[in-house]
Amino acid sequence: MTCLSSVVQRNTVRTNSQPRFEEKPKMPKIKLLTMFRLGLFQMGLGIMSLLTLGVLNRVMIDELKVLPFVAGGAIAMSQFVSPARVWFGQMSDAKAILGYHRTGYVWLGAVAFTTLSFIALQVIWQLGGSIQATGWSIQSYAIAGIVGLIFALYGLALSASSTPFAALLVDVTDEDNRSQLIAIVWSMLMVGIVVGAIISSKLLARPEICGPEILAYNPTQAPPIVDIGKLKATINPVFKIMPGIVLGLSWLGTVGIEKKYSRYNSRSTLVEREDKITFIRALRVLTANRQTGVFFSFLLVLTLSLFTQDAVMEPYGGEVFGMCISETTKLNVPFGMGTLIGIGFTGFLILPRLGKQQTIKIGCITAAVCSGLFIMAGFAANPGLLKSSLLFFGLASGVLTAAATSLMLDLTAAEVAGTFIGAWGLAQAMARGLATVLGGGVLNLGKVLFSQQPVLAYGLVFTVQAVGMIAAIILLRRISIREFQDNAKSAIAVVMESDLD
Repeated sequence: MTCLSSVVQRNTVRTNSQPRFEEKPKMPKIKLLTMFRLGLFQMGLGIMSLLTLGVLNRVMIDELKVLPFVAGGAIAMSQFVSPARVWFGQMSDAKAILGYHRTGYVWLGAVAFTTLSFIALQVIWQLGGSIQATGWSIQSYAIAGIVGLIFALYGLALSASSTPFAALLVDVTDEDNRSQLIAIVWSMLMVGIVVGAIISSKLLARPEICGPEILAYNPTQAPPIVDIGKLKATINPVFKIMPGIVLGLSWLGTVGIEKKYSRYNSRSTLVEREDKITFIRALRVLTANRQTGVFFSFLLVLTLSLFTQDAVMEPYGGEVFGMCISETTKLNVPFGMGTLIGIGFTGFLILPRLGKQQTIKIGCITAAVCSGLFIMAGFAANPGLLKSSLLFFGLASGVLTAAATSLMLDLTAAEVAGTFIGAWGLAQAMARGLATVLGGGVLNLGKVLFSQQPVLAYGLVFTVQAVGMIAAIILLRRISIREFQDNAKSAIAVVMESDLD
């Protein structure tokens, strides 16, 4: 008994005197149900994307007669503030909010962007009223500038929420289950677009806001104008109900997950050091690797090409095919279903067999072919062909989303995961902003060149999109995952050592 007691005492002393060298408990593996729960946040982002690019963009261009370039530029401001993503990513690495490195940012950002979406709509009504009253006057341009400012704030809120969320996906997974989580989470993004399209189309399926029923005659003007009052009465409730749902999904999808599954504290080699990586150090790590610039350029071109049609598809359905707002909103359903199927098959079947880069190449070629089908559908005035083309374009988009995102996470260093995710998010967000402006700008140019042929004007946009896909394939050949991984750790070591010197 005495001997046993002394052994226990010695062990107790060793344990108490050396707490810093205890092995950290192994974190539990994230389960399938939790993966789907995380996807609820992305589902909410899908709904918000539909509301901004689907409903607001269509209403501005077709109903309120806002110039496509002005409408696209205003909405694109939400993406042009995306350099803040790098800062928000680094902030989530270095500073916890509400006790969490990622979740606190997600929640506060969600509150902000859901609120700002409704505010943006109210200012858009003012813009439409100004155009009807005074045309494109100084007042109209000033209100358009305010719309752009609100979308810039919307983009900042979105960055503050979505970048830490993407970093959370890195924190809670290991290499063996990351591709499955990506497939599920990005599939839920498309579920959000599909569900949002169905619900929104039902809420917007009102005869008084379609075709001749929405037109009113102003005795001072020869052509009929849109009755903004009718539009407001129908669309305002949609922008109260849907953002409220998104806010609930953001909380439900992330509550408790970081605390239970995050490997951030155990994975990062710098998390407990006094000389943690600062924003400047993180940027130096980011730029020290040649592959960072190569992949950034690839993401920029790929995303730009993939989303050029986003800003013009609903107006295309309205102007060329004569669809109502509720009908053009439902164009997101075949696209979303195709993307959903594409992401699922890619994550679980295609990627393991073909590899990331070959999968991306196939997706780019398919997307380019679908751009040609959009043009054919317009010439044939065949809505069925347009919807079928959108289904296949969605498949290509799903393949590209899953493969490129998986490649993105491979090109991310754990010590500065938030910063790298912020950089990749910056490339994608800048490209989406440029795509919105490019789509509107090329459409404007097309309408000048082909004033009597709207199919040709929209066809010019789809042609530019196809060319971009080919350019993305060329850049893809220069990407090397092995080179990035070999250089990442040495880059971190060099940066830290130079600061110590």
